[in-house]
Amino acid sequence: MQQLSDYRNRGSKPTKTGFGEGLLEAGTRDHRVICLGADITTSVGCNFFAEAFPKRFISLGIAEQNCIGVAAGLALEGKIPVFSTYGVFAALRAADQIRVSVCYNDLHVVIGGAHAGVSVGPDGATHQALEDIAMMRVLPGMTVLSPCDATQAKLATVAAIEQCRGPVYIRFGREAMPDFTTTEMGVEPGKSQLLLAGKDLTIIATGHLVWEALEAAKILEQEGIGARVINMHTIKPVDADAIILAAKETGYIITAEEHQVTGGLGSAVAEVVVQNFPVPMKMIGMPDHFGESGEPRQLMKKYGLTAECIAEAGRRKK
Repeated sequence: MQQLSDYRNRGSKPTKTGFGEGLLEAGTRDHRVICLGADITTSVGCNFFAEAFPKRFISLGIAEQNCIGVAAGLALEGKIPVFSTYGVFAALRAADQIRVSVCYNDLHVVIGGAHAGVSVGPDGATHQALEDIAMMRVLPGMTVLSPCDATQAKLATVAAIEQCRGPVYIRFGREAMPDFTTTEMGVEPGKSQLLLAGKDLTIIATGHLVWEALEAAKILEQEGIGARVINMHTIKPVDADAIILAAKETGYIITAEEHQVTGGLGSAVAEVVVQNFPVPMKMIGMPDHFGESGEPRQLMKKYGLTAECIAEAGRRKK
């Protein structure tokens, strides 16, 4: 168990960079790793791999559905294909190919979904992935990872390539965000991380909102409220044991995600809670709304995705 003070002063770094570093590390160890690009190589962190292994990088242009088909073919031939583009295109535009070509055949294809959430900022609604968790977690056999910072994104990418079997979707962002975890903490797909062990309520967060959850816990601590903070870096398979224990020990759960409030982390947690140990819940997420162009922090505040909003939900424990 880490203390809140351990998560400070480590600088900011985009999670897309962590994804790229993890891809490079895994590709260095295993020649079967092939990277597929869709004309936005640097924007999604694949440039490190492309520069190091140009013969194992294939640029297929802006043709996401075709990329998934090619990835499926490579997987059938014993390769480990990694395809990355913006999440709205990877998870939505290519959904049919992912479902039929990859998931139906249970192929080990790793899909990187960049530009997650409204923190992409000025690119606007068409490029802000807010429905991708819901789309990916409903597919049979799909593992869904949502790392909280660049360090964890690197570890999660390596784990997706080297430890997971079958299809994997990794969600990450573009903007530099606090990088606060350590390599020593590791990443075990399907096993969440307890960051703070408060007794009064539990905040279960994923992606960029893990940092906001820690900041919210600090606010609540100053008011005499002890918040347990859980980093749910794996949305599927979700860590049911950690959720049930939190429900039993704290009696109130807040979920926080940079995703539609429907179908994402909150829904996954609620499914566990309602079937095992029902307690009051509050879901922090995009309130059934498309994003828009703007500065990342302004958008996070407008749509209620900041530490202050999470803390306010903590004050309302029933």
